[in-house]
Amino acid sequence: MASATSSSPARRRPSLRLRIAVTVAAFALVVILAQAGALLLVLDEQEEEFIDEILNRQAAHSLESYRRDPAAALPNSPRMRLYRLPGDGRSAEPPALFARLAIGNHEVHEGRTEYHVAVRSQDGARFFLAYDVSEHEERLDAIIFLTLAGALAIGAATLASVYALAGRLTRRLDRLALRVIDEDFRGPYAQPDMEREVLAVAQALDGYCTRQAQLLARERDFSADLSHELRTPLTSIRTDAELLAALPGLPDAAHVRARRIVDTVDRITDLAQSLLALAREAEPKLVEEVNLLQALHEAWEPLAGRARDKGLVLVPEIAASATVRADASLLALTLRNLLDNAVRHSAQGRILCRVEGTQMIVQDCGPGIAAGQTERVFERFYRGEAGRHGLGLALVKHVCDACGWGVSAGNAPEGGARLAIDFGAALGPHRHHNLLTLS
Repeated sequence: MASATSSSPARRRPSLRLRIAVTVAAFALVVILAQAGALLLVLDEQEEEFIDEILNRQAAHSLESYRRDPAAALPNSPRMRLYRLPGDGRSAEPPALFARLAIGNHEVHEGRTEYHVAVRSQDGARFFLAYDVSEHEERLDAIIFLTLAGALAIGAATLASVYALAGRLTRRLDRLALRVIDEDFRGPYAQPDMEREVLAVAQALDGYCTRQAQLLARERDFSADLSHELRTPLTSIRTDAELLAALPGLPDAAHVRARRIVDTVDRITDLAQSLLALAREAEPKLVEEVNLLQALHEAWEPLAGRARDKGLVLVPEIAASATVRADASLLALTLRNLLDNAVRHSAQGRILCRVEGTQMIVQDCGPGIAAGQTERVFERFYRGEAGRHGLGLALVKHVCDACGWGVSAGNAPEGGARLAIDFGAALGPHRHHNLLTLS
């Protein structure tokens, strides 16, 4: 059967280890970028001041040189040009973009090119010294790129380092989780060398397991006591009903009622035994070779009267020499509940028991299992469309899980429920095909 799952859609969340690593790396990246941004702002301001200083010095030098010798005052380098308004034949007039500028220093963009322009006045003329700062901008862009690349590299290194370190810190949690899901682990989860946070989780698990064990023990004791206390009065009632049914000259109606009391007491006794079996650990104690056909016949015998009244017969298709290695009492309990379930849900007809491969199949002649209920018929007191299932199949599942057998439910193609016990390698090689009819 499938294990129980949450009602909400399953969604894997990132591991704690990864979340720690990503959080620390993101924090480190933010800090690095913030610091780099502050440094770049300072660098940009210093670069602007440096450009203005170059521009002011060159403008002062060019005006002084122009006063002495206009021909020597023209810096016409690829990066810097001097313009005069009005032009004098030696100095070109400035472009219209510069001509509108007032006296002072300005930043002007022409397309993707940035100019720093110094506008000065001398001898009734205006001089425009234009400085193409593309070289400075390229240098600043290179610094920004290197800073970002370095920040990303440091962030990646931080992520990898913290992920590796977090793996060491969360390894105990992983080991603790493995212990929790290990059914063979019996020791305490808390260990003296655990970190404080992991130790707190382990101690909480130990406390929870202790409380669960105490609660389970109380429930088992209660079920055992209840079953024991019910046995004596039920035996007395059954004995009185049998004696009443045996009285000579008893009216037929009273005889029927007496037999009904006996059957009801037997059902209550079976229910009490089922409760006791569910409360106890159904671990196999004495595993031996058990004749499967004989065990099936013995399990059918107490049900034969009720089955006969309903017009039911048992048809086993099992070889007389077929054996299974099992605890005989647990096998008998399983077979009895399977057959009782088949009798309860069948009308007149056959209950077929056969072996297919390593499986023993019990097929009834009832209405079958409703769609979507094949997994739930093994739940305690599950009420489906065909009525209440009680404890019988829950007990079958309980015993099969303890013995390592598989159990499944479905419907036969020709109709009726089909319950299968997979014994695995425990089922002997002699399986088929003696056809008998037990009524």
